[in-house]
Parts: sequence; C-alpha cells; structure tokens
Amino acid sequence: MTRVAAIDCGTNSIRLLVADVDPETGELVELDRRMIIVRLGQGVDRTGRLAPEALERTFAACREYAAVIKELGAERLRFVATSASRDADNRDDFVRGVLDILGVEPEVVTGDQEAEFSFTGATKELKGREDLVKPYLVVDIGGGSTEFVVGDEQVRAARSVDVGCVRMTERHLVVDGEITDPPTREQIAAMRADIEAALDLAEETVPLREARTLVGLAGSVTTVSAIAQSLPEYDSAAIHHSRVSHDRVREITEWLLHSTHAERAAVPSMHPGRVDVIAAGALVLLAIMERIGAEEVVVSEHDILDGIAFKVAEDVERA
Repeated sequence: MTRVAAIDCGTNSIRLLVADVDPETGELVELDRRMIIVRLGQGVDRTGRLAPEALERTFAACREYAAVIKELGAERLRFVATSASRDADNRDDFVRGVLDILGVEPEVVTGDQEAEFSFTGATKELKGREDLVKPYLVVDIGGGSTEFVVGDEQVRAARSVDVGCVRMTERHLVVDGEITDPPTREQIAAMRADIEAALDLAEETVPLREARTLVGLAGSVTTVSAIAQSLPEYDSAAIHHSRVSHDRVREITEWLLHSTHAERAAVPSMHPGRVDVIAAGALVLLAIMERIGAEEVVVSEHDILDGIAFKVAEDVERA
C-alpha cells in the first residue's frame, strides 16, 4: 500500500483525499476525505477571470489541506484543477498561489483526462458486480463542466462539455446580480435547451445510448440521492452505491426548480454551498437520464479524487 494525497479543484469545490492505495488490487483505504466549497469559478463564465476573493477562498482551503497532508505523511501529492482554471485568463495567479502553499503545481487537465480519472475512480471497485451490466456510462456533473465516459474495463470514449451546476445557474438564473428565486418558466426552458445542446455535442463522440448502467458522480448527484432517501444529514455510506429511479429524480428536480432558497436550505442533507446551484445540477442529471432512457442512476461517492489517487500510487510504484 502506498500513502498518497489527491486534490481535485473544480469550479465549485476543492476536495482532498489522503489514502493508502494498492493500484494492482484496486484497494483504497481512506484516511481523510474532505470538501470545502470555494466557488473558484465565481463569474468566470462572464468575465473570463478568476475573482480575487475566489482565489483567496481557494488558497485558504489549500493551507488547511497542506496541514492535513503533512500530518498524515503522504508520500506524494497530485493536484488536479478542472474547468474554472482551464477557462481563466489569470490562471497563472492560481498556479503560483498553489505552488507556494502546497509545493506542487496544479495540473490543469484536459476534459478527456478528467473523464478518465472519473471513470477509474468510479468503476475500479465495481469489478465482479453481476447486478451492474456493462458498458457503464459514468457522468461527473461538476460546477463548470460535465464529463461523459463510456467504457467496460477501460475507457472507450469520453467527452467533456461546458455544462455544470454553477455555469448553468450563472448563465441562466442570475438577473442583475441576483439569483431568481425560484426560476421562471422561461429561465428553466433556456437552461434545458443549453443542456440538450451540450448532450448533442457529447453524443458526437460518446455513444451515450449504448450504456447499460448509468453511474453518477459529484455533489449534485449525491445530494439528489440524499434527498431521495430523506436522510437526516449527509451520510456518505448511505449514498455510496445507492440507486435513484428516473421518476424520483424527476420529482426531486421539479421540486428544486420551483422551491425557494429557504426551502432548499432547510433540507437537512443540503450543503450550504449547494443551495443556489443544486436545481441546475439536478436538471442536468434528469436530462441525461431522459436522453439515454435510464431507469435509474447508480450513485458513487468515489470519483475523480479516487482516480487521481490510483494514478499517483501507480506512478510511485513505477518510480
């Protein structure tokens, strides 16, 4: 077993995993897994730049993570940065800040690399599951983008498209700097049209409809599962590998789209940082399920972070 650390910095959140990993057997023993909502992608879709306050929130989280990594004694750290930092003109400021705090440069990965990490993290532990028919479609609904990956043991096709819960919220639900609460019918229709266009784009390279098992990753999907189960608090063990039917996803999405901020915030399993963006994320999930005719989504708590950790451990073994 190799002790490694992985950081995934996305548009909405920055997450840390420290784990002992055996890449040969697929065994991963989690030592610390945590998430901080930093909203790094605040305004990026509109301005093309990372906001100073968003950078400072992210650097504060990096300082907390540096202390955890040092305490647990990880042999190697890999820091992967995704959609927001790909899009920003001032991403060099971000790179310098992370390097100063953590001693490694953030890798601004391509959408295809992001998709491969997500697929590995989500499916490595599914080997031998006879109740889950291949090929899998792994869908990682992030803040700025969504990754689609179809594969069996290996990735067959992957595509990242610029549709995520933060990007859709900022693009369609913000008027004069304020989020419409709840959205209008016209706003929902425009958001849905944008999502459908992104699915068309994804289908140009990924055979979405060939999938037999839909595996959903990231906060929008896990929060929908928590709501579906009426959990009294967010419970990773209850959420991991839970299954949510298409009808239940539709019901939850409709409620989220027509609820107020206060009503969503009152959901006991809702992270405060997701209250304003969860409706858009749920709509992305619903649109995917309807596009491929999925009767259910298998929800995974293991995702890009786990995929990064496996890759780091492989690199350490080869070194």
